[in-house]
Amino acid sequence: MANSPGRPDAAPPLAKPAPRPTPPARRDVIALVACVAQFMVVLDSTIVTVALPDLRASLDLSDTGQQWVVNAYLITLGGLLVVAARAGDLFGRKRMFQTGLLIFTAAGVLGGVAQDTTTLLVARVAQGLGAAALASNGLSLIAAGYAHDPIRRGRALTLWSLTGGVAAAAGLVLGGVLTQQFGWRWVFLVNAPVGVALLLTAGLGLAPTPAADPGERRRIDVGGALAVTGVTGLFGYAVSRTTTHSWTSPGVLGTFAGAALCTIAFVLIERAAARPLVPLKMWRLPALCFGNLMMLVLGSAMTATLYFMSLYLQGILGYGALRAGGAMVPLTVTMLAAGMAAHRLIAVLGPRALLAGGAVTAAVGVLFLAWLPADGGFPVRFVIGSVVAGAGVGLMLLPVTVAATAGIEARDAGAASGLLNTARQLGGALGLAVLVTVAAQDSATDPAAVLDGYHTAFAVDGFLILLVVPLALLLPRPPRP
Repeated sequence: MANSPGRPDAAPPLAKPAPRPTPPARRDVIALVACVAQFMVVLDSTIVTVALPDLRASLDLSDTGQQWVVNAYLITLGGLLVVAARAGDLFGRKRMFQTGLLIFTAAGVLGGVAQDTTTLLVARVAQGLGAAALASNGLSLIAAGYAHDPIRRGRALTLWSLTGGVAAAAGLVLGGVLTQQFGWRWVFLVNAPVGVALLLTAGLGLAPTPAADPGERRRIDVGGALAVTGVTGLFGYAVSRTTTHSWTSPGVLGTFAGAALCTIAFVLIERAAARPLVPLKMWRLPALCFGNLMMLVLGSAMTATLYFMSLYLQGILGYGALRAGGAMVPLTVTMLAAGMAAHRLIAVLGPRALLAGGAVTAAVGVLFLAWLPADGGFPVRFVIGSVVAGAGVGLMLLPVTVAATAGIEARDAGAASGLLNTARQLGGALGLAVLVTVAAQDSATDPAAVLDGYHTAFAVDGFLILLVVPLALLLPRPPRP
């Protein structure tokens, strides 16, 4: 008869073997798959922007329907990031990544063939669900796969960080090309071939990732999951409503109040939970707290800046979708180059100095955009401002990711990546809503007044970016070798 745990002669439990280092070739596949997935996730948050006029005409969208083509994706993505990340920790990151990729790809096809508003919005919600699993588990796969190789881990994080930043700008470029050359449906259908290729690559190249602790299988913190989804979902919904309602309207205030109540409930649930969705001990790490605050600011700055750049090019200068996308190329290239340089600079300067310097650079570039002209000639000021801003953002993306994931245990890597991605999404939603309100206060139907509103938005955005400087200086100094 087998020994029972309570008997004296029971065999002691075997020690859990230490995880083996991931082979270099497989680590490269992990980085490739995670970066391409991150590119798709962020791309879909901006690629629709330049296609909205054509999409509205084709499906006879209302103003509200047009707004929700964007918001349905962003709110679902932001609301489920932490839950999807923790599910990867518990049930296997590869499994959750593949599931998310399948949903995301299928939803893209559904959006591309949609014949009415309802079908399109269902597709966008499904895309947000799949994107949440992709974004959070992609970063977790990198953190776990490169755990034994900090040098290559830094390179992989550089590429992952850059991918998101470049994709945000590239979405406007690619969206313009696809819309003008092939029609708005290809803004969604472009995900299909990439998604299928990525599914095959992930299936063959990624090793199975078991749960961080097999004893936790199927024991996800349901109460915490519902509460955190309520926090992010209600907050995102409240912010999205401010584009059509006053910030002090009962509906907006009531939704913000609901988000606040969910926040309180989440903290209480996590304190009492045996296996919390987001262990509260993580918030004792100063780097994680300040890293997420900086990502909140960075997400706000990037989203709002790209939004008003697109409005300026198409609304003030009268550019078509393709030409407007082409005007964003210098920003994309500069951001990529600065991000690659950040990988070397962070070893010399450290994350604190690199973040502060990048924030000042980005702020100067965005503030330069506050003097954009109304004439339709070659936008010299636009190019200068966008290039400087892109360089600053590129310098910040890697160190903010490093800061927000420093000191995190392997079992909590998913929760940390979910928090970082959530900060980025919520920052983008909040920053855009605030700056749209700021711009609207100064703008009217007159083009000159509209441009004045854009100038005000760029100026406020530039000063917001400078908030990263004191946050960066509050980061703990890295230990001396």
